[in-house]
Amino acid sequence: MSLFWIVIRQLAEIEAMATSKKVITREEWEKKLNDVKIRKEDMNKLVMNFLVTEGYVDAAEKFRKESGTEHIDLGTITDRMAVKKAVQSGNVEDAIEKVNDLNPEILDTNPQLFFHLQQQRLIELIRNGRVEEALEFAQEELAPRGEENQGFLEELERTVALLAFEDVSNCPLGELLDMSQRLKTASEVNAAILTSQSHEKDPKLPSLLKMLIWAQNQLEEKAAFPRINDLSTAVLEDPPV
Repeated sequence: MSLFWIVIRQLAEIEAMATSKKVITREEWEKKLNDVKIRKEDMNKLVMNFLVTEGYVDAAEKFRKESGTEHIDLGTITDRMAVKKAVQSGNVEDAIEKVNDLNPEILDTNPQLFFHLQQQRLIELIRNGRVEEALEFAQEELAPRGEENQGFLEELERTVALLAFEDVSNCPLGELLDMSQRLKTASEVNAAILTSQSHEKDPKLPSLLKMLIWAQNQLEEKAAFPRINDLSTAVLEDPPV
């Protein structure tokens, strides 16, 4: 990202100057932007990386055709998104079956992920009021894993504690029943599948944008310059006079 590196270089230059803030005009700033050359191929790869990692199958296919980027197996994205959707819908057993169909080693070699999926199954049983089934499942499937791992045991005890409340949605542990808990588990599964397919588990673009914001904040302490405040539009805004 060209703007990020411009900000970093400008920050380094100002470090060696006086402590008073330097004023960088829009004309100077835009000239610096224009002087940096970014290969279109690299930008296309960055966009495709985001689309593939986040699972936007249709957008990835259209972008591949339009940009001429290297061929990707869109079927793997579709299968991965099916797993993610199953977890987000509370169909954890179906998600586990789909993961094993993709690659049995994913769960065999990742006990923490398997525990969290089983924990999510327990949460769904409790959500649906299947108390006896939940207790039996916790005892037979999760308790043995808790005996081997203190962290698992603490998470299990916290989950089973939901059964002590008549209104679980308003209890102190109610966040376990929030959609955010499903999303957390789905994200963990998604990352594991990506890793098994030799893909990066996190897209590069959000990290670059975070780095850009950090660099702008660092530079702003020493200089007044046109900066991007709205990342959705990427419009340069003049500093306050």
